[in-house]
Amino acid sequence: MSSLVCAIIKYMIYIAILIAGFGGGVVRGLVGYIKHQYSYKNVGFDIPYFFTMMFLSGMIGVLTAVSIKELGIGFLGIDTFSPALGFIVGYAGGDFIENVYKIITKKESLYKPANSKN
Repeated sequence: MSSLVCAIIKYMIYIAILIAGFGGGVVRGLVGYIKHQYSYKNVGFDIPYFFTMMFLSGMIGVLTAVSIKELGIGFLGIDTFSPALGFIVGYAGGDFIENVYKIITKKESLYKPANSKN
């Protein structure tokens, strides 16, 4: 194979990992949003907030996946970082960031209940 073809294949795999990381972050954001919707009564659906949170969750997933890929960390004896692992890392990265935030702010949830006065 020529070096150009190898470079293109590596680039395509990297793009697939980025997309998978974004997807993992978005799925984590959706899970959190749905959990919030069912945890409280009278919760409205705010479309701009929803899309902003999905984008931020996706970006956290991308950054986490890229960080793990570039560090060269292997999982369970797997030396290559596949898009499937990118998806899992993207999901876990969003969960990790959410829990760190809750620990720092000493809050049980990222969201305020609908009937909250604050």
